[in-house]
This record gives sequence, C-alpha cells and structure tokens, in this order.
Amino acid sequence: MQFTIEVNNKSIKAEKGETILSALNRNGIIIPTLCRMQEFTPTGACRMCVVEVEGRDRLVTACSALVEEWMKIQTHSPRVIRARKTIVELLLSNHPDDCLYCDRNLDCELQKLSDQMQVRERRIHGSKIKPRRDQSSPSIVRELSKCILCGRCIRVCEEVVTATSIDFINRGRATHVGPAMDRDFNFSSCIHCGQCVLVCPTGALHEKHYLSEVQEQLSKNDVTRVIQYSPLVPYALAEELGVKYHRDFDRLLNAALRKAGFEKVFLSGAGTDILITELTDEVLSVKRAKTNKPLIISACPAWVKYCEQFFPDILPMLSTLKTPQQITGAIIKSVVPAGGDKSRVYTVSVTPCTAMKFEARRDSMTRKGISDIDTVLTVRELARLIILYGIDITNIDPEPADEPMSLRSSSALLAETAGGMTEAVLRSILNRAGGKENDKQAIKKLRAGSPFREATLAIGGIDYSVAIVDGLKGVEKLMQMLGSGASYDLIEVMACPGGCVNGGGMVPAGSREAVRQRSRFVFQSDEQEAVRGPEHSASVAELNDKVFKQCEELSDKKLFHTHFAKRDVLL
Repeated sequence: MQFTIEVNNKSIKAEKGETILSALNRNGIIIPTLCRMQEFTPTGACRMCVVEVEGRDRLVTACSALVEEWMKIQTHSPRVIRARKTIVELLLSNHPDDCLYCDRNLDCELQKLSDQMQVRERRIHGSKIKPRRDQSSPSIVRELSKCILCGRCIRVCEEVVTATSIDFINRGRATHVGPAMDRDFNFSSCIHCGQCVLVCPTGALHEKHYLSEVQEQLSKNDVTRVIQYSPLVPYALAEELGVKYHRDFDRLLNAALRKAGFEKVFLSGAGTDILITELTDEVLSVKRAKTNKPLIISACPAWVKYCEQFFPDILPMLSTLKTPQQITGAIIKSVVPAGGDKSRVYTVSVTPCTAMKFEARRDSMTRKGISDIDTVLTVRELARLIILYGIDITNIDPEPADEPMSLRSSSALLAETAGGMTEAVLRSILNRAGGKENDKQAIKKLRAGSPFREATLAIGGIDYSVAIVDGLKGVEKLMQMLGSGASYDLIEVMACPGGCVNGGGMVPAGSREAVRQRSRFVFQSDEQEAVRGPEHSASVAELNDKVFKQCEELSDKKLFHTHFAKRDVLL
C-alpha cells in the first residue's frame, strides 16, 4: 500500500511498513548513518540519521521509525544539521588525531562525515581514550582508541558469523568493545574471518599488515622470493585499484609481481585443482565404503577453527586435506629450494581471506620448524605493495606465471564461491563417469542464496547427496539435519556469506547484492573458460606425471594432509 508524505515541503510516495530512511533513499534523499548496515534490523544507536517530524518534540531516527501517512518531515533543517554536527563533534572529542597514520585514512566513514558536516575546529574537548593496540591475533588488529561504539562488529560477529567473540564491556564512559573477560584476541573464540573488519567504519579493526616483512625480504639477495595468488585475486585487485578487469589482467599481475621483486609467480588455483582431485578420490572412496558418514570439506580455515571450538565431535568427519594455499605452499617448498635448503625460499600467499594468515601459523603447517607459507597478504595489502613500488599495472606487458603451476581450471575459480568446491568435485566425478553435464536444476539449488541448501545428483547411476552451508549461520540447520538422521556424501561450509568473494581481505561489498554480483562474475567466467576441470589442466597433469614422481617428499602426497584437534577458548 502506497501513500503520500511530505518531505522538505514536497510530496513523495512511501510504502506502508517501510522506514523513513528507506522511503527517503528510494526518492533520492541521502541521510548519513554510522551504525546502520543493510539487511540488518536497525537500532538507531548512532543517532546520525535523525530527522525532524512535525508534531513531535524530539528528533526521530529515520533508520528505525516507520513512515506514517500524516508525516511532514524535514531532513536538513538547521536543527537537524546542528544535531548531526554535534554528534560528529562528540565522537571526535576523544578520538585520536592520527588520521595520517591510520589504516583507514581517506577511507574512514567518520572522516567523511566530519567533512560533510563541515567540522573545521574542535569545539568539544574530551579526555582521549588511552591507546590500546591489540596485535595478539595473526590476522586482525584492534585499536580501542579509534572505536566509536557503533556496534557493527558485534552484530556481524553474533548474527552472521555466530562466533560471538566480542561484545560491549563495562558501562557509561568506560564502555568499549572486546572479547570475553576483556582479554586479547588470541584468547578469544575469534575465527579470524575478518567480517568485523569489513563493517568497521573507522580504523578500530583492520587486518594485521605484513608489508614491512615482505619489503625486507624483497631487498635480500640470498633468498628465493616466491609468490602465489588465489584465482579471485586479480578480479579483486582490479576492484581495489579502481581499474577495469579484463581477461588478460591475470598476466598483467604476474608482470607486476616480478617488477616488485618476486622471482617466481605461481597460481594457487593449481593447488585448488589438486585439492579438487584429492577430494574427488576421498568422496568416491567413502561412497564405496558405505560408511553413511559425510565427508566435510576443510578448505575454509575460519570454519575449521570454528569447528575445533564449538563442534569438536564432528572433527573426525572433516577431510584432512589442506587448503589450496597450503597445498601450493607445500609444493613450492619441496620443488623450488636449490640444494634442498627450504629456509632460503621465502613464500608469500595473496588471498581474499584474513583467516589464511592464522592458518599459515598453525604448527601443523610447518616442517621441522619451517612454514610452507611465510607470509600471507590480503588483496588490500597487495594493492598497497604495487602502489608503493610505483607499478602502473595498466601500462606493462603481460607475462605468464611460472611452471609447474602456471595454469588452473575454471573449477579453481568456482571454488571461491560458497558451494563452488562441491560443484567442482561433482563435476570431476561426472567426468570420471564419462558424463557430459551435471543436472542443471540441482546445480541451481546449490547456487541459491540461502544459508543452508542441499541437493541430490545422479551420476553414473549413483546418487550423491550434498549440503552447502553458506555462512556459519547455516551450521545450526546442518546440525539439526545430521541429528535427525539426514545422510550426505559431501558437506561444504564457508564461514563468509557468499564464500571467498566476500572474504575479510576483499574490498567491502556493502550489500548482499554486491556479493551476488561477484558470484555472477565467477559463474560467467566458469562458463567461458575452456579448461573447466582439473582433469584437463596441463599444470595438474605435469604435477602428477612428473613433479610428484620426481620429488620424494611429494610422491605419497602426505604433505597435502593435516590434522585437527579440539580447541579450548574463553567464551
């Protein structure tokens, strides 16, 4: 039902049941907000979206108040602007004045609001929050002095990630955000997914940077500098740098990385193809054994830590195969070292995931104290590295990646979406059975946007039942289904809604539609590429037929496996 309301002395159409903010935005009137996140229930906590409604003494929060037919609203009256400006000034009164050194400089919502509200002097003086920099996590840095108590990180951790790692602590002026018992992140149940980083409006939460470490290694002549990057990185990097992505951008990235000082450039997608091949073997083996126990994919390190903390009983169901990053790292550290000295090889992995930083530090990812991956960078960090070294990525000649991991299949890119790894495994099973195309209706169900989805596909006369958990909010449904006796052959869980296309190291998507747009790019690329599965990848063939046979460490593929154990953390 539509009706008319008056806004700034002009009539606009509004719909019954929608908020004032929604009606205003739909009619091209922008109201500033801080605590609001799309697709979340509004709280009105920050008060930035206040408007003046005729007949009401107090200003009304547009994000939480519903429109009514009689309303006459002023969105930018002197009273409203004065109130918004005062809110910004109050936030700035105890905020640190270190914008030049802040991680979010020029990309800070508080900074932008200050400019919009034309705050040019400090009229309100407050006692500064004592600087406290929590760098205990290998993935995320927390700076309490920059927190404006908007509550976004708390809501996304509780409602989306369901790890409930952080909450408001204390009351009044002493209120701040932190883990249980106000301990550091490394004592908490944080799974390092980085979703809190994506929604933080200031620099209070950001990924832990390792650029200085990389710079130092790039200046050394006594080490072999090797870098790998996941299939989604070129697309995400183009988005971060503000340039248009095209099919040759991957090769431009190879050239840029060599100009920065890396001697070898490999594709993590080759490791993804190896993982898909090994997972396919495991699924077929479990199916033949008729154990009636599902195989759960462990390619998401945030999910693995979540499982170790909250669902240790299902750890035996997890595949012991490592993630593509670690498989590629194991191959690099086995093949690249001259004279077998792994300590002389410095490996960097670029990924859209902040949890990979944590994963690379696991004891099980080292050999005799030497990590297979020395440093993990996010897409944002890679963009800063390229800018730092003055490389114009649009004005260089494209170059191929290095052998033996210079190519990947489209299945490797598909695995960057929630459900993509499962679809790739099913595609491989179909290929081995001599089939040509999977059930399109079943694949459509696997690509649907719900937190939990399931499908059954008939391949070679055998039914394969699979389940997808898209964001950890769907884990509860999965556990209910397993508890009620549901049987699955393969289960995939991705901590970030949408998968790696919405990873903590990506450009903040801002909405579910933006995440879906990234997934559509992956699906379209998958349709257009010639090599759609690891069975047809030249890199996989070379690795299996030559590299693995010649390298004793890799011959039995034990390096591709790891182990998991129950993890006790503070709640």
